[in-house]
Amino acid sequence: MESDSKTAGCKIVLLGDSGVGKTCIISRYITGSFDENSATTNGASYCSKNVKYEKYNKNLLLDIWDTAGQEKYKALTKFFYKDAAVCILVFDITRKETFDNLKSYWYSQLRENSGPNIVLGVAGNKCDLYEDEQVKESEARQFAEQIGAIFKLTSAQNNTGINELFYDVGNKYLDPNFKPSKDDDIEEKKDDKKIVLDKNEVKKENKKAKKSFC
Repeated sequence: MESDSKTAGCKIVLLGDSGVGKTCIISRYITGSFDENSATTNGASYCSKNVKYEKYNKNLLLDIWDTAGQEKYKALTKFFYKDAAVCILVFDITRKETFDNLKSYWYSQLRENSGPNIVLGVAGNKCDLYEDEQVKESEARQFAEQIGAIFKLTSAQNNTGINELFYDVGNKYLDPNFKPSKDDDIEEKKDDKKIVLDKNEVKKENKKAKKSFC
């Protein structure tokens, strides 16, 4: 990609279950503020931010879409990430089912409906609640590595890892040497005894996690 100072557009979509903190992550990144009473997103919402990437002498206008995670909006959500350049998959580290759903549903839907050159990110949100952790960092990093995604532990409340997450996915988008992972590549990285993306492995968690949407 040629280096210039012109502004280019980059559509970023956040996917994940309801309540994992997608809205709070975006709000923290755009406004620098945190709202613990942030309402659940209905359908989708949009905002943007202009970011300078010195390495490529380029400005990126990040068009960020916050999508709803509720069951009734899933069909609508597909519309928003069909032409996305970047997708950030978000789960709540205190709710194991949100990580399982990330692997079994959200990632598979993304692959079925997005373009082949999409840049991927995985955010383990609410890392400030590490004492209630149900998903180990090593497990999440392994999944991110298998799908060729950038991984960050994030906290909208403590403003941890969020700026780095958005900057890194934008940087990867601009990288002329970026080569997306293919499904065949992922198959080769499976554990000998466990298929990471197998839908049958998803288990319902009976434990109640802390009520926190961010």
